[in-house]
Amino acid sequence: MEALEQQLSMLWRRARSNSYKVARRVHPDMEPAAYGLLVILQREGSMRLTDIAASVGVGKPSVSRQIAMLEQLGLVQKEADPLDGRAQAISLTDAGTSQLVAAQTARKQAFHQLMEDWDVEDLTRLGTLIAQLNNTYTKDNW
Repeated sequence: MEALEQQLSMLWRRARSNSYKVARRVHPDMEPAAYGLLVILQREGSMRLTDIAASVGVGKPSVSRQIAMLEQLGLVQKEADPLDGRAQAISLTDAGTSQLVAAQTARKQAFHQLMEDWDVEDLTRLGTLIAQLNNTYTKDNW
């Protein structure tokens, strides 16, 4: 367990570092935490601020600050929610979508290059084990 904990800690540190790099590819002034918000909007489409905050498990003020920054960078836009005119729906702009896709494509290419000498069976098994680990983390209660 100790070796697993050490390796996971190293993986998470590297993932944070990579998040920083990917965020900078989307926009040089974007904070790494905002990248995840863009990915959620890419996957889910237009969402209310409260729904975005709930999906990442952080408070509305934190997400509001990130969304304001993304809006200033021209990556997201706010529109009146068609179901409730008092609320705003947040979505990616065309520029946000294209910059996000370009960053994701570059990241995938780099990842493929890093792991090109791995055996396909090992990659498949690793993917299965990471999915199992992620599922286990949904049961986190500490």
